[in-house]
Order: sequence, then C-alpha cells, then structure tokens
Amino acid sequence: MSDNTLNTQQQSGAVQTTGHAWDSDLQEYNNPLPRWWLWCFYGTAIFSVLYWFFYPSWPVGNSWIKGFGTVSYTITDKATGKAQERESRWNTRALLLEDLGDAANDPQRKAMLAKVQTASYDQIIKDPKMMAFVRSVGKGLFGDNCAACHGSGGGGVAGLYPNLTDDDWLWGGGMDKIQETLVNGRKGFMPAFGAVLKPEQLDDVAEYVLTLSDEAKSSEASERGKAIFQGQVGGCYYCHGADAKGVQSQGAANLTDKIWAIANVPAQKTLQDKKAVLTAFITNGVNNTRIMPAWKDRLSPTDIKLLAVYVHQLGGAK
Repeated sequence: MSDNTLNTQQQSGAVQTTGHAWDSDLQEYNNPLPRWWLWCFYGTAIFSVLYWFFYPSWPVGNSWIKGFGTVSYTITDKATGKAQERESRWNTRALLLEDLGDAANDPQRKAMLAKVQTASYDQIIKDPKMMAFVRSVGKGLFGDNCAACHGSGGGGVAGLYPNLTDDDWLWGGGMDKIQETLVNGRKGFMPAFGAVLKPEQLDDVAEYVLTLSDEAKSSEASERGKAIFQGQVGGCYYCHGADAKGVQSQGAANLTDKIWAIANVPAQKTLQDKKAVLTAFITNGVNNTRIMPAWKDRLSPTDIKLLAVYVHQLGGAK
C-alpha cells in the first residue's frame, strides 16, 4: 500500500523524496541529476550534431552528407616526378594518402633512402642501421607488391610460386641477381615432351629424375631414363646440366636436391604417385605459366634495391 503523506525529510535542506511511502518507512528519493553530468550529456548531443556535418555521415536521397572537413595530401606524378598538392573532402583514402605523404617527406627517412641508394650491397648488409631500415621499409614493399603470390613470409605456393626462404634459386640468389629478376621479370619455360617421347619413355625419365634426389632407387627403368636424359633423344642435360644441378642462366632447376618448386613430389606417398606427377609435368612442359612480371615500370630503382636486399635476407639466398 502507498501512503501520500509527506515525509518530514522534505523540509528545506533535507533529502527530497517524491512524497510517497510504502509500509510506512519505504520512500522514493527525488534527487536531481548532478549538474556536471547534465552538461556532459548536452555536450555529447551538440558534438554529435557537429560531427554529422563535419564528416561524411547520413544518407540523403541518392547521396550522403559529404561533410565540411578536408584533407590535403601530396601525390607524385610518375611521368614527370613532380609533387602535386591536392585537397579532398575528408575520407579514409585521402587520409591514407596524407599519412603516406608525411612518411615519404620525413627528413630521416629521406636521408636513409639516399644513403641506401648510393651504398653497395656489401655496405648495406654490414650496416645494422641500414639493414634495420631495409627490413622496415622492405616489409611494406613486399607486402604491397609480392605477398599476393609469394605469401606474406615469402614461403610461396608449391607448384605455383617459388619459395623465397629456401636456398633454391632458379635464376640466382645473389642480391644482384634478385635485383635483375625484379627489374626485368622472368619467364620460365620447359618444352613439352609428350609429342617427342613415348609414354613408357616418359615414365622412365620420371623414375630417373626421382633417383637424382633419392626419391627412388636405381633400376632398369631409371637407367633407360638416364640414357634419354643424357642423350640426344631427350636432351634434358642441355638445360639441367650433365650433373642435373641446373643452369641458372636458363632458369633450369636443380634436380639433385629435394626442393620441388613446380611438381609437388613431397606431397605424394607412393613411388607411382610421384612418377605420375613428374610424368604429367614432363609431358606438358612449362609455357606461359611461370611468369614473374617486370617491376622496373612500377617501382623506383631505390625501392627495387630495398626489395632485393629484403628478399635476400628472408632465407637461404646465396
């Protein structure tokens, strides 16, 4: 039951109540909100309205409130190399361009870039500060331009894109060779032998190739495959060398190690499966499937140099 009797606490200066009482002594306070809390609430309401008009916000018809906020940023014309100042309505893309421009114009960064640009590869790898700079900037360059194929850590994809963290380099793993690869690109090629060799000959060559890396034991079939590999019929030694260790000038793979960049032999469990993978590869060859684009028209010489050093330090480059 409620009682409308006014409580004695409603005297001047006492704690105010609504004037209702339950069970004689249970009362409801009627204190106003603290003034500081009310001002904070009013402030957030005013701030939200201003925010809606300063930044892009509510949809209006087929468009939206663009906002009054602007962002100034600098872009460099690739053709002339001249920097141009531009201003845009506030948006995250313009904000990113502003941040990138600020980073590019940082005096310390410019000084270090100039130092790397004039230094030799030996000087760079022996200077801890330059190497720290290379790892920092190179990681960003690699992530933006190379990671899509080679992976964020450079591990590659078996059968598609080379692993840059091992010591298997078709075209050479020295920094000068890596730079050459970045500048001009590469185009892997291996002729298809399906129309040249009979099915049993293809099978024999595949078995011989497996013996080179101890994936299979020597047999009569592998001996026949060796004769084809080293002879005029197959002529595989022209590119892979008489010792089958590859020729870097041709981009031909070393067949004596256990690294398989294209034919995913390690994933196969039985000898027959391994032979099947290699036989299919030898039959079809490689043409227009192993292409590394040239970056000379996309990246500056300094960026390519930074990438060459960064890729070199990822793993087993020589």
